[in-house]
Amino acid sequence: MKKSLLLLAVLALFGCSKASVSPVLTIEGGQVQGVSTDIPGVTVFRGIPYAAPPIKDLRWKAPQPVVPWEGVKLCDKFGHPSYQAIQYPGGYFTEWGYGDESPFSEDCLYLNVWTTAPGQTDKKLPVALWIHGGGYREGWGSEPEFDGQEWGAKDVVLVSINYRLGVYGFLTHPDLSAESPHGVSGNYGILDQIESLKWIQKNIAQFGGDPDNVTIFGQSAGAGSVKTLCESPLARGLFHKAVIMSGGGLNLPQAAPAVPAAPARNAAPARSMFRSMSLADAEQQTKTVMDWAGLTDVQKMRAASTEMIHTLGTIYNAASGQFAFLTGSPIVDGYVSKESFDAAALDGTLADVPYMIGYTLNDMGNMAGGIAAFCLNREEKGGKAYAYEFARPLPDDGSHPEVTVRLKGAFHSSDLWYVFKSMKHCWRPWTQGDWDLSEKMLTAWTNFAKTGDPGIGWKPYTKENNKFMLFKLDASDAEASEMGDPILP
Repeated sequence: MKKSLLLLAVLALFGCSKASVSPVLTIEGGQVQGVSTDIPGVTVFRGIPYAAPPIKDLRWKAPQPVVPWEGVKLCDKFGHPSYQAIQYPGGYFTEWGYGDESPFSEDCLYLNVWTTAPGQTDKKLPVALWIHGGGYREGWGSEPEFDGQEWGAKDVVLVSINYRLGVYGFLTHPDLSAESPHGVSGNYGILDQIESLKWIQKNIAQFGGDPDNVTIFGQSAGAGSVKTLCESPLARGLFHKAVIMSGGGLNLPQAAPAVPAAPARNAAPARSMFRSMSLADAEQQTKTVMDWAGLTDVQKMRAASTEMIHTLGTIYNAASGQFAFLTGSPIVDGYVSKESFDAAALDGTLADVPYMIGYTLNDMGNMAGGIAAFCLNREEKGGKAYAYEFARPLPDDGSHPEVTVRLKGAFHSSDLWYVFKSMKHCWRPWTQGDWDLSEKMLTAWTNFAKTGDPGIGWKPYTKENNKFMLFKLDASDAEASEMGDPILP
């Protein structure tokens, strides 16, 4: 009797373990195996390399082919975030509950995949690529609010990435431009994002995804990256829909002229959410700082330590009493980026795909006017765009005053908990209305990834239908959202 019970227990254990084992997939670089998530049927592959480590001689170069590995890589741990400043308690650090990430490193070109169909190459599920924000200087794709298992459960293959940030991802220098076959420097972080899109094209079918149905979406600097990709000729055809979250809209007074195909760097205006500078001026500022530090050629620059490169700008400014800006965000270079997002929208050269675009009520400035202008521009160009405002002030129980003294109301980034339905990772006292609102937003975003239409009664913003979708709770928490007018400037 005891032997029979033991045998049954062993068989039961074997059956459970067998059910939880992910199939081994063969992708670029080698074989990978994922692990189960909290949601039955959803598998995650963490920390897949999508390019060679951009270190040593590959620092400040376009991403290179992934280094093959032997055996089966068990993808149960997230890869390194790009090197960046250490986060301290308070504000976003406490809001997102950082602490489980891998150490920061220049070796950061890793991605993660959530899917319900690993190994089912004929499944052809829609694919969404998430590009994290953080001012182009911080953040990573595996932050807890970006937990992708709920997207996987909606039968969307979600891919999140790390990419090079700050001076590692966007540094310009005349010698770097001179060694480039395209005569430019900077935008390495954008090239990383484009490389991840190419990885999707080559490998996502192994995860049950459809390379012909790819959505890019990002928030804040991630939204700025989406804008760059929508303008960049190098990304054309690699995605089919785009979502711009809290990245502004069309700013007509700042529209810039196109840059000739043969880079005229003295005339090329920089484009980022934060700074405007010509490529030539950016190169010269970098050279001034590097020469001051004795890093007088590319070899010395690449031999310098990660920590030295990270702090050099700050040290120079403090020691010299002068100010120099080391490029840390995208720039119009005539190769990766031909012109500003605004100019591309006006001249009709943006990617001709459906767009979703919006902001939060207490965002970094009122973005509604620029978003409305962008949607009308898309209508004029024969396209469509869906506009939204997230207007739910996040609930607060007073347990984290170090957060709420800075992050109040429907603050910049507050909608991320809802879009990913990742609220179980958060300390906030969510109501049932919050969970319902999150489900509605998750449904809209994943519907858009599937078909280019968010559904839920949400219509494109046009001259005839000049309405934003408002995502909010009413007084009784009975309604998750309604159509209406945002507060326009």
